[in-house]
Amino acid sequence: MIGFLKGMRVTLRQLPKKKVTLQYPDVKPEWPERFRGVHRFIPELCIACNQCARICPTSCISLAGERDENKKMKITTFDINFDICILCDLCTEVCPTEAILMSDTFEMARYSRDDLYLDMHWLYENEQRYEEAHPERVAEKAGRAE
Repeated sequence: MIGFLKGMRVTLRQLPKKKVTLQYPDVKPEWPERFRGVHRFIPELCIACNQCARICPTSCISLAGERDENKKMKITTFDINFDICILCDLCTEVCPTEAILMSDTFEMARYSRDDLYLDMHWLYENEQRYEEAHPERVAEKAGRAE
């Protein structure tokens, strides 16, 4: 009986306090800037140095590049298998041009594992969605780069 009363006391003390529960998926929380979600990719910045693929602990990144008319390396294919990706952020840390970044997208539920193998076009679209959703972060980063 004493345990029941202690539990009720805790419950009654919480009733007047402000509720912190969000009605998720209708109301989404604001994720911090360094949240590690699905990657975003900027193909114009990628120099196909292969450092991201080498440091990846699960070997889920595959990429290929070729030289253009100015003898500069340009990316031709960039694929990530999110079936095995652990979102460790190592690939973004070693990228010398910051072509690969993390976003706040995390809802990746699919019916087929084949749908989790994403190419650079999907990752670039994810970058564009991120820029639309967070223009203040993109402007802030551009200000720090200058």
